[in-house]
Amino acid sequence: MRLADVCAIQTGYTARGRLEPAAAEGVLAIQLRDISPNGLVDPERLARVQLEGLADRYFVRPGDVLFRSRGERNTASALDGRLREPALAVLPLMVLRPNREVITPEYLAWAINQPPVQRHFDLAARGTNIRMIPRSSLDDLELDVPDIKTQEAIVALDALAERERELSQFAAETRRQMMGLVLVERASRLRTRTRKGRSPQ
Repeated sequence: MRLADVCAIQTGYTARGRLEPAAAEGVLAIQLRDISPNGLVDPERLARVQLEGLADRYFVRPGDVLFRSRGERNTASALDGRLREPALAVLPLMVLRPNREVITPEYLAWAINQPPVQRHFDLAARGTNIRMIPRSSLDDLELDVPDIKTQEAIVALDALAERERELSQFAAETRRQMMGLVLVERASRLRTRTRKGRSPQ
């Protein structure tokens, strides 16, 4: 299915200048830098900005998907329930609002982040200094969209695989640190023996 057939595609808000932080009465804003390398948005770290007269279409909520249309990483992030109030999505972020009867937000983000779609973006990218993905490449993007139950199973298995990777990485780092401590202790013992061997009788 074409991406345009399974979700609404909306560009983010175009800021006319630098967005200055505001007090508590400002609106939450999600900018490109607010998305972590692993595609997470932490609502607690979002800044508030003072803007008025904003159209509702620029605001995102849980269930929406953000797409990074600029930069080396053109990936998607699904917003979850931690976002407790609407937040302003700022260009170059684009907003994807999936038809929940056809595709889940989590599966949509997962599918966009997979190698076949990323290769599609590699071919469509424009710009020399700053890589940009045109809107047309999103409209024409073809996705494999299984039934909802299968989508949920795929996302769940992917989460388990990611958790396994994290645990394996943690275990490897722990082993490395333990080996380092063992080697330091052994070096210390050797140094102590050497000093004793050189001491006067």
